[in-house]
Amino acid sequence: MLNRSTPNAPPQTALTDPEIKLLDHLVKDRGANRAQRTTISHYVVKIARLGGYLARANDPPPGNIVIWRGLSRLTDLESGAALGAKIMGN
Repeated sequence: MLNRSTPNAPPQTALTDPEIKLLDHLVKDRGANRAQRTTISHYVVKIARLGGYLARANDPPPGNIVIWRGLSRLTDLESGAALGAKIMGN
């Protein structure tokens, strides 16, 4: 809902810094300019891509199920990264 009301808001309004770093590392940017990479709408598409959204030119915006799948996967990845850092001592 935040993406719909203020798509140009910074991603920190809805995501934590570790989530943003994981998304930047796992989901590569596709042709977005630098100003667009710092908006919440850009990160919503990254989350949707984790959930199976293809982000093609003529695709409709991602739906609730795709966003839910992406958030679920992001949560699992974040837990694994935190656990790995704790075990490895980094």
